[in-house]
Amino acid sequence: MNIKTVFVAAGIAIAAVAIVVPGAAAAKPAQVYTGTFSNLALSGYDPVAYFTQGKPVKGLPQFTTSYNGADWQFASAADLAAFKANPAKYAPQYGGHCAWAVSQNYTASADPQVWKIVEGKLYVNYNAEVGEKWSKNIPALIKSANVNWSKMNSK
Repeated sequence: MNIKTVFVAAGIAIAAVAIVVPGAAAAKPAQVYTGTFSNLALSGYDPVAYFTQGKPVKGLPQFTTSYNGADWQFASAADLAAFKANPAKYAPQYGGHCAWAVSQNYTASADPQVWKIVEGKLYVNYNAEVGEKWSKNIPALIKSANVNWSKMNSK
């Protein structure tokens, strides 16, 4: 195989990916972000702890429940009970997808260490840099993300 054939084959492969990827981006996002090889929401962090301890706290396997198709872990039986009593109060917005990404009309993973509670709701973002972008205009970005998330989930 000569070098020209290799480049032509590579070009065809790239074109095929370009055609397939936009279709995948338009697909309905997972209700809860869990990563590719896991079913753990928030990477196993306790969603209640953000509200009660003011920081991310890793959950424990013995305090696990299922909600919206994902497994959620908690640092204590009390946090598990609080979540079971009102999961919508504690679960991160947009299913734990990056809040800034949703405001831009796409989904991305989120780092549970990059978070903010705004008006009683938990938001997580992809990384610290994205979290800084998010912090600059939170009300407008939440408004945009709410509209986009609703559209994404109606497909």
